Formats: sequence, structure tokens, C-alpha cells
Amino acid sequence: MLTVFCSPARYVQGRDATRSLASELSRLGIAGRALIIASASARKALEPVWRETFQAAGLDYAVMDFGGECSFAEISRGKEEARRVSASTIVGAGGGKTLDAARAVAAELELPVACCPTAASSDAPCSALSIIYTEGGVFEKCLYYRRNPDLVIVDSTIIVRAPVRLLIAGMGDALATYFEADATIRAHRKNVVGGLGTIAAAAISELCYKTLLRDGLAAVAAARAGAITPALERIIEANTLLSGLGFESGGLAVAHSVHNGLTAALETHDRLHGEKVAFGTLVQLVLEGRPSSTIDEAMGFCLSVGLPLTLAELGLQQLTRDKALAIAQRAVAAGESAHNEPFEVTAENLMDAIYAADALGAAFRLRAS
Repeated sequence: MLTVFCSPARYVQGRDATRSLASELSRLGIAGRALIIASASARKALEPVWRETFQAAGLDYAVMDFGGECSFAEISRGKEEARRVSASTIVGAGGGKTLDAARAVAAELELPVACCPTAASSDAPCSALSIIYTEGGVFEKCLYYRRNPDLVIVDSTIIVRAPVRLLIAGMGDALATYFEADATIRAHRKNVVGGLGTIAAAAISELCYKTLLRDGLAAVAAARAGAITPALERIIEANTLLSGLGFESGGLAVAHSVHNGLTAALETHDRLHGEKVAFGTLVQLVLEGRPSSTIDEAMGFCLSVGLPLTLAELGLQQLTRDKALAIAQRAVAAGESAHNEPFEVTAENLMDAIYAADALGAAFRLRAS
């Protein structure tokens, strides 16, 4: 099997980075009219900048207000609007579902796409996939594309205005990157793009983890103060770029499968993706039999920045054996990334790891209090 590494064509991050969107499109040879699929908050914050900078770059744009769900109906609406305005590129501006819809529209029309996230809440902006939901918000399927975004613009001025919980959740998502890539590479399993992981992906994944440990607490403090600092910039990059490259080119394992399993419990539906992935990471470490020093290090990080250590923090104060088994069975379904571990993962041993991680988390919190 071949090793495969993928990435966006260009990644731009920093204070007021939105001002470079039009010029970066031009630098990539993308001309004509852009259709910007935007959330309401993104449009309110960024349209004055689009108006000024697109005109200065000699480009045109139109805006479509995102409907709220990345559904097949919303994607069809985006395609119709792109054809109506004769768009030559698609820009997504907003949260993860907005960007997912923009990537889907661009892929179906075979147009370039730029992603402009308004929060550093996940590693999705750099990826070549979209998660599709029903119009009622229920997970339906994942769509995979031939290439990653042509451009990712991460505006730190906008990111720092987002709720701090989103930044913390992004760190929870990024926490899994190193451990999942490590498991997938050790097991010689395929990464998300269908090849073996490269040493570059392994190095990036490890750097992601080290950056979280070094800068996570300082970044949270800066975000709470509404201040852009070097530590915050590094965590934004870790959440978005390092984690994005690491998960896609390194691979996924138990942590994200546990997240998917937790969707079987209604009590967790108000928890963010990264919050559930963080707990899934602790479960993976327990399941793998990692040294207590490694587990304590990960739990210490979670405690310091405000990520969950226990089932109770995910809304599962009383997890029955039947519900735990349902979560575990969903997590080990055929095709799930739990099977990228270098050993067999069953519903039974995963359920035990969930309970054990919960107990360890509760004990760790008690010792730290």
C-alpha cells in the first residue's frame, strides 16, 4: 500500500486575515464571481470587508445565507444559486456545517473552494470531506472529495470573538489527533484518504499534541480576555491546521468512534463534537493500556482547559449497562475507525474501557481538587 499525504493548497492565518481573501484567490489564479455561502453571524461581521477588498482586487461576489443544516436539500439550493449567479468559485464562511455545505457545492460543480471558519472548534476546515445531516439535524453520511480546499483563511480577529467553549472543544478534537494517528500507523491501517500515514503526518500529529500541552491554558486565558496572543495563534493553528493534516493523513481510531457511539445517547446531543472526542481519547488510552503517566498527562490537560473527564460531564450521570453496550456497539460498527487499532476492538472491551476511563477521570478530578 502507498503512503498518502493531503492538505489544502494554501493556508492563511492571522489578525484580520479576511482582508486577504480576495487577493489570495487572485494569487491562486481564481477569477470571476465568488458565491459566498455564509452564516448570519459571518455575514454580519465580514460583509463590509468583502465589499471593500473584493472591489479592490477586481473580483465580484454574491452571498447566499446558509440555511442551518448541511443537508442534501441545502446543497441542492447552493448549486442552484451558484449556477444562477454564474459563480466560478465557492467560499464558505461560518461554522463547520456552513463550510461542509460550501465544500459539497464546490465538489459537485467542480469549482474551487475557500473555507473561512469563524471558530477554531474543529479540524474540518482543511479537510476533503463533509458530514451530511437530514434537514432535522440527524447524521446521514459522510461525503469524500477528490481534493482538499484550495484556500483556508483563518481570521484570528473573528476567532477570538467566538464563545471560548468552541475553542476548548477544538482542543478536545485536536487532543485525539496524535493518539489516533499513532494507533493507525502502528497498525498499518489506511488513513482517511486511503493510504498509509507518512512520517510527516506522524510528526505533525505529535507537534499538535505538544502544542496543546504547552499553550492550551494560556490560549484559553487569552480568549477569555478577548486578546490575540502568540499562544492563542498557536492553538488556533493546532486546532485547525495541525489537527486537520494529522487526522486526515495520519488516521482515526477509537477516540472518534467513541464520539460516534455517544450519539446513540440522547443525553449527549447538547455536547460539542470536541468535548465527546476528548473523552473518547481517554477511553482509547485506557483501552490501549497506555502508561498511567500518559493517561494522567492527557487528563491533566483536559482538567486545565475545561474538557470533560467523566461520563457525568457528558450528561450520562447514570450509564446503564444496556446503554453502554449500545454506545459501544455503535462505536465498533463495520467501517468504524475503532478497527484501526493494532488489536481487535470489540463492544465488550470498549464498554469496559468506557467505564474504566470514567472511573479514572473521577478519581483524577478528586485528587486535583
